[in-house]
Amino acid sequence: MSAAMTVVETGGGRLLSVSGLSVFHRDRTVDGLVEGVSFSLDRSRTLAIVGESGSGKSLTCKAIAGLLGSNLQAGGDVTLAGRKLLDLTERDWRGIRGREIGFVFQNPFSALNPVLTIGQQITEPLRLHANMSRRDARQEAARLLDLVRIPQAARRLDDYPHQFSGGMCQRVAIAMAIACKPKLLIADEPTTALDVTVQADILDLLTDLRRELGLAVVMVTHDFGVAAQIADEIMVMYGGTLMERGSARDILGRPQHPYTLGLLRASPANGVKGRPLHVIPGSATHPLQDRRSCPFSTRCDKATAACKINRPVLQTVGRGHAAACLRLTATEMAA
Repeated sequence: MSAAMTVVETGGGRLLSVSGLSVFHRDRTVDGLVEGVSFSLDRSRTLAIVGESGSGKSLTCKAIAGLLGSNLQAGGDVTLAGRKLLDLTERDWRGIRGREIGFVFQNPFSALNPVLTIGQQITEPLRLHANMSRRDARQEAARLLDLVRIPQAARRLDDYPHQFSGGMCQRVAIAMAIACKPKLLIADEPTTALDVTVQADILDLLTDLRRELGLAVVMVTHDFGVAAQIADEIMVMYGGTLMERGSARDILGRPQHPYTLGLLRASPANGVKGRPLHVIPGSATHPLQDRRSCPFSTRCDKATAACKINRPVLQTVGRGHAAACLRLTATEMAA
């Protein structure tokens, strides 16, 4: 990190609270794209949201940040630092995004404007939200590039995105997201398109920024290896619903939901050399399937007839650890 950067001493305490969050089409022709998601996140902590493509991870984060498309609507309750977000007007959201919530998108090349210099793109939120002069904003932009480990930061301000590698573009996107010192940083699969070495660098960077800036981080990923490296807590989603949540130690070491266990077994890191990787049969459930059944029941090797006609709810399986599975009886949980 920059030599001038010092660790920010921040108190703990709840920053983000999400209760019964749902996402649906405004005309109600399609319900339940995300349904009944609840979790909380303390300051200076990292939550990883894990699941297959289509499980509702990105929709959940976009709902929190007020970035849903015009045809979608969020219900439930989302509170950031005591302020309710879902009832905000678009004008109110302009004062929240960037200033209170930073967002890092999956593809940095799509997130950056190819016809504007890097300096122009970083200084824009500084001038808009922090009312900085052009000169001060440029100096701060150079400091931010240095903070995210861009070599010769001041000289790179006048370069364009195509002059940067994918990893460096992602660093620029992170610099833009933290420019106005937000309380919450949401990173939507920021390492998916990067090679393993660059991925590790980006995860190390996010960890350092969380510690030194006092950020709370929500990381969307389909990779348990990424979650293991960065997360304090993990939330597993499937078919638009919450399957399991708990500390990283519990989810990785003591998974309780068959879907979580299947994902962990399918990880290359857990494979046996010379043997095929474990595969979860079937394909990801469409969010519109029958809401009376467990969404994972069509792919679960432990499913019973009861799973086809009953919707499981989250139940406590340990301190701060909950899972939604009908098989989690008191006897099984005690074991």
